[in-house]
Amino acid sequence: MTEDKSCCAPQNTENANIRPKRKTTIDVGNFHKEVAILKGGTFSMGSTYPLGYSQDGEGPVRKKKVSPFIIDKYAVTNGQYKKFVRETGYITEAEDIGWSFVFAGLLPDDFEDTRGVQATPWWRQVYKAAWHSPEGSHSTINQRLDHPAVHISWNDASAYAQWVGGRLPTEAEWEFAAQGGLTNSIFPWGNELEPNNRHQMNVWQGTFPDNNLVNDGWYGTAPVGTYPTNGYGLGEMTGNVWEWTQDWFTTDHNDEGTNPTGPDKGEAKVIKGGSYLCHESYCNRYRTAARSSTTPDSAMGHLGFRTVREL
Repeated sequence: MTEDKSCCAPQNTENANIRPKRKTTIDVGNFHKEVAILKGGTFSMGSTYPLGYSQDGEGPVRKKKVSPFIIDKYAVTNGQYKKFVRETGYITEAEDIGWSFVFAGLLPDDFEDTRGVQATPWWRQVYKAAWHSPEGSHSTINQRLDHPAVHISWNDASAYAQWVGGRLPTEAEWEFAAQGGLTNSIFPWGNELEPNNRHQMNVWQGTFPDNNLVNDGWYGTAPVGTYPTNGYGLGEMTGNVWEWTQDWFTTDHNDEGTNPTGPDKGEAKVIKGGSYLCHESYCNRYRTAARSSTTPDSAMGHLGFRTVREL
């Protein structure tokens, strides 16, 4: 299957060469976070899922080994990112540029017309949309402090990870963690999308992009901890928000078998897990092995992150 990846993650190509003046040197700080300590081990990475997308490079299935590491139980929340910004004065790339991508269905009917993405008109370029104002200046995170922080670029996520004394997970670490100890499973909990008719993640139900039945309870992001955790005690590894990884994107998987880190350079970073906008009709990337990519300066309303630390 082939498909335009911009449906999942529109890229900020217009501003790719803009380097705004930003605070990039920050002091490292720490605060309490829920984490899981993973012993590491050998696992099967990738898949040959028949409904996957050939250009994503999910396959072939290959054996990889990761060393022990610590990973956040949930995606970094608005409340956690707010504390980081308050204590460091950090300014995100979306704030510097002055806009970010927002799903049109989250905007009020009388919202001023904004430029869309030609191939994916459900994405709108919204001025003043940022982590603290997810749908633009009319919105706030005051009632969403336990939701994942979004409109966070790879650079912004890396700055936060440095502040808490960690880093972003490699793709291998992320996928190992998402599997939760299972082998050859499509999802973090097994192979059934909705076992016992119970929703396990926040994805789109209905007809995309016009009608979301909201059977899982959420139209946009859901609070972290809403859905059952996997075998490693990790929440929302699929659905809700895409998550940044450390790796540059490639479809050439001839890398090392132990603690692979991907290529040394590239144009886009790997993102994993899918989001609340994923639907089987156009983007079934809400699977542990699924992957997509976007440029490291891109930010949008369905992309967040979690951090890891080495043991």
